[in-house]
Amino acid sequence: MTDSPFRNVALVAHVDHGKTTLVDSMLAATGVFGAHEKRVDRVLDSDDQERERGITILAKAASVDWKGTRINLVDTPGHADFGGEVERALALVDGILLLVDAAEGPMPQTRYVLTKALEAGLPAVVVINKFDRPDARPADIVDEIYQLFLDLDADDHHIEFPIVSAIAREGRAVSGVAMPDADADLAPLLDAIVATIPPASGDPEAPLQALVTNLDASDYLGRLAIGRVVQGTLRGGDQVALLHSNEEEQPIKRRLSQLMGFSGLDRVDVAERTAGDLFVVAGFPEVEIGDTLADPIDQKPLPRLVVDEPVLKMTLGVNTSPFAGGEGTLLTSRQIRERLEREVLGNVSIRLGATSSPEMIEVAGRGELQLAVLIESMRREGFALQVSRPEVVIKEIDGTPHEPVERAVVDVPDDYVGVITQAAAPRKGSIVDLRPGDAGRTIVTLTAPARGLLGFRSLLMTATRGTALIHQHHDGWIPWAGEMPQRAGGAMTADRQGTSSAFALDNLQKRGELFIGPGEAVYEGMIIGEASRPEEMVVNAVKAKQLTNIRTHAADDAINLAPARELTLETGIEWIAEDELVEVTPSSIRVRKRLLAEPDRRRAKKQAL
Repeated sequence: MTDSPFRNVALVAHVDHGKTTLVDSMLAATGVFGAHEKRVDRVLDSDDQERERGITILAKAASVDWKGTRINLVDTPGHADFGGEVERALALVDGILLLVDAAEGPMPQTRYVLTKALEAGLPAVVVINKFDRPDARPADIVDEIYQLFLDLDADDHHIEFPIVSAIAREGRAVSGVAMPDADADLAPLLDAIVATIPPASGDPEAPLQALVTNLDASDYLGRLAIGRVVQGTLRGGDQVALLHSNEEEQPIKRRLSQLMGFSGLDRVDVAERTAGDLFVVAGFPEVEIGDTLADPIDQKPLPRLVVDEPVLKMTLGVNTSPFAGGEGTLLTSRQIRERLEREVLGNVSIRLGATSSPEMIEVAGRGELQLAVLIESMRREGFALQVSRPEVVIKEIDGTPHEPVERAVVDVPDDYVGVITQAAAPRKGSIVDLRPGDAGRTIVTLTAPARGLLGFRSLLMTATRGTALIHQHHDGWIPWAGEMPQRAGGAMTADRQGTSSAFALDNLQKRGELFIGPGEAVYEGMIIGEASRPEEMVVNAVKAKQLTNIRTHAADDAINLAPARELTLETGIEWIAEDELVEVTPSSIRVRKRLLAEPDRRRAKKQAL
């Protein structure tokens, strides 16, 4: 087995269990970083949002050489919202590195990614990471990992996995379950990969079949196709056929303008890529994810990638507020639609749909985080748009409407366990597991309709003073669960355009919580706060104090405004109701009513009764 020149392996794990950090250490251990180079933490998390949020959003590849064997590494996201990236990554590899935190053990996303890997028949090398944590419990973790494999009905040969204990941050590892020595390196892990992960299958002499699993772009080369050669050999300069998903479309035959492979963090020109290897090619601007590069004479398409269906949808459209056009450079529905269509080409888990208005486009995805990342990316590119509250996708099963159900795992201080259970009950949530964690914390697992968990994260952050950690993932479908409770307070809506005054806000803060401070531009229909009562409150936020010639003490004029609640893109999307929108521009996040004029809202409310 060890005479193969390369191995393909994906790093999969729950959020924050150390995948990207381990890649950093593997690159350093194999000499990818030169002695003169400055190390950058989480080097593969190169996107701005990835570094800001501390998560991996896009699957990326790198390559290292170890004892004459090239190891192609694919780093994958840990959030369930980006499961489409995980599924694409697994199509590239022949095995996985399953990372598990030495204290937390297998978590929801661990189960999810392992399920996908076992479905693909991929063997695993298990890495117990963060072995130096003071609350590490390695013996229990090993039992939980074996139990997870058994729960997922893994075959016997998949359960016979090697275990490596590691401290990825320090680049130390040891075979078995033990603390790595102070002078240890990652050799035990790299040896385990070469010994356990099988060489790539496929006949290099067969007619060419190569699957495109990802797309990229270059200022010089145009669109780049990234994928894996399944059969045959891909050679630079050869003519190949591009086969689309639509069988009615004629194959496109063209010579490859450039063929590249992975070397360390770089893409380098190569003469050929044989069966099982990863490639990057230029020369096909028409290529899409799931297409096949095939022999021009013997054209055999590969099965297309199949990913889990979206469970949430929302609408994106042209900004129609009075401030439209003042912020942002990309404003039209055509520009928004073209940007979303480009996103779909490179993101197989996003779907687009039509709405009743040509100005609005329906976008469906895996979860709130995935959709928020997309909107934030557009915002940074200069788009100004308005977005609706997410809604769940309804599926008909046996003639009955079903909605998605989510499994959430909440890591919370012991004092707040009651808060979790009380918050879950009205959202039709059920506590399915409750176990003690570490350092005075408890792990609470609950299931609830996806509708019930919209806004649940921000509610927990507020109730637990930012100390709760929550991870959730899709857990199937259940019959429609009925009405769900909405937010407690109504919208505090401005009745006119102008500049907010401290005098007006001082009076309004006694009747609710404000989203804005003094000196901010407002318009009719813009929501400036949340009222203490459930009904909408139409207010004058620009009213100034009338001046008189009566002298008063300075204390009588003192205004003490509480800090306004800052609405981010995520919290704004979670907070709004069905008749409200979030206005997103490169410089502002505002919330507003769909119908800006109060008479229009009253009329619409009567018609709905």
